Amino acid sequence: MSKIHLISIGGSAMHNIAIALKNAGHQVTGSDDEIYNPSRARLKKAELLPKKMGWNPGNISSDLDYIILGMHARKDNPELKKAQELGIKIYSYPEFLYEMSKDKKRIIIGGSQGKTSTTSMIMWVLKKLKFDFDYLVGGNIKGFDLMVRFSDAPLIVLEGDEYLSSPIDLRPKFLHYKPHIAVITGIDWDHMNVFPTYDIYKNQFIKFIDSIEKNGTLIYFEKDSKVVDAVNASQNSKNLSLKPYSKVDKKDSKGLKIFGDHNLANLNAALLVCNEIGISDKDFWNSISDFEGAAKRLQKIYEDDNTIKFLDFAHAPAKLKATIDAVRNEYPNRKLYAFYELHTYSSLNKDFLPQYKDTMQNCDLAAVLFNPHTLEMKKMSPLDKNEIKSNFNKNSIKIFDNPDELKKYISSLESNNSIYLFMSSGTFGGIDLI
Repeated sequence: MSKIHLISIGGSAMHNIAIALKNAGHQVTGSDDEIYNPSRARLKKAELLPKKMGWNPGNISSDLDYIILGMHARKDNPELKKAQELGIKIYSYPEFLYEMSKDKKRIIIGGSQGKTSTTSMIMWVLKKLKFDFDYLVGGNIKGFDLMVRFSDAPLIVLEGDEYLSSPIDLRPKFLHYKPHIAVITGIDWDHMNVFPTYDIYKNQFIKFIDSIEKNGTLIYFEKDSKVVDAVNASQNSKNLSLKPYSKVDKKDSKGLKIFGDHNLANLNAALLVCNEIGISDKDFWNSISDFEGAAKRLQKIYEDDNTIKFLDFAHAPAKLKATIDAVRNEYPNRKLYAFYELHTYSSLNKDFLPQYKDTMQNCDLAAVLFNPHTLEMKKMSPLDKNEIKSNFNKNSIKIFDNPDELKKYISSLESNNSIYLFMSSGTFGGIDLI
């Protein structure tokens, strides 16, 4: 049993790691300056919610075996500084995940979009076929109590995030994992706050390919020229088994509850991963037949005779367009109302806004929300409604800076024979979407 303290325990991955470690018998504590639901409720239920919000150097003592440091903390965090003074081992969570999986076969799913969905598909099939495996995934999946599992399993499946590891470890998370089997679902510039140019961003994926274990396998989306360029630029690709893929044939996915060209491509990536570990096509399709998707990945949140409402995590331009196109193609005879929240650092950066040109053209009505308070919290420059509108290049688009005003607008719409598509990595200011 180890004694472990998590700095910034309230993060989506961090709180799941904390709970999993406690369930495994370790002595776990944590701290944070703000924790929101669902993390707060889950930590409270697990008796891991800090008694007081904020940072306290008194939480750090020399009898700790190690610290796990989340990205939300800053370099001058008083608990972090105390741990450094005492010489306590400090892991970012991807460093820690690698330590926990050094002796396992590692499957890592990377890409600017589709990571969570593809990882979820693989996990669903492995569970249905009673494989023993560990995992970390960025969304909630039906049948899995936590987003992470630690055990003695010989296999681990990890969603490979390209964002930075911690305030003192500025490497992308997926560069820690050293996969035996890797997937790249696509490359579209994101995280402008830490990767200020597209070339810098793409280079992280080249490094990811270079990090794959010798004689490993790289499964990559061949219809994305940026992915192909990264594969060709990698010095390691000649040491790998390269398996390009596109979307599966619709007849193979007939009857599934998921839809959209992007999901048909994700399905093919998941199938190829499963093939690599000995799962037949027949067993894959039998197992995936009742997969409903991860939470907030084209998740149906409401349906009646007149209206269907979907919630999706889409927060980058390519994700936004792919999600709208998928719903339009699935429901060509319904009115499509699309609502999008600018919430990430990139999406709220006026220099990044041109990336959104024409992303919302394939809907009957489009509305975009941004919250000036979010800009203040992120210490970013104010945004102008007209500038946002011109960058989306859709004359009829509505721009809101108040969630309640957006709610009134949604309530005024004719709901007969309609689809409401809500897309955000945030919460639309907490308004009721149903």
